[in-house]
Amino acid sequence: MTTLFKNQAFTISHADGSRFEGEGLRAFFEYRKLGIAGATGGKFDAHVIRAVPGRHSEAKWHTHDLDFQMVYVTRGWVVFEYEGEGEHVLRAGSCVLQPPGIRHREVRHSDDMELIEIVSPADFGTRDATAP
Repeated sequence: MTTLFKNQAFTISHADGSRFEGEGLRAFFEYRKLGIAGATGGKFDAHVIRAVPGRHSEAKWHTHDLDFQMVYVTRGWVVFEYEGEGEHVLRAGSCVLQPPGIRHREVRHSDDMELIEIVSPADFGTRDATAP
């Protein structure tokens, strides 16, 4: 039985006990769930995203219907383009807070790219968008 503390449950995820799955938002990425969505009743989610070697971004503009989205790159590099901000190269150690509703796109990435993404809420919509 899981004990709740202030509407959250204790959870822990180990890399050697988890696997990456290709069932995510983008076909050129794989996703490793960290158990945060279940532990927070869907208020938050966190996952590790890594590039699928040899597969590349479609560079489509889009927006997300969420309250919070933070990306922290742990390996490799990725280029994002943001409405009103231009292109930015994020490398290992780079962090970006993407404000709610900002139009953006993933332009390209290294084959070894890996990042952590934290969002709220866990389930959110994604919409195609026109270029700014």
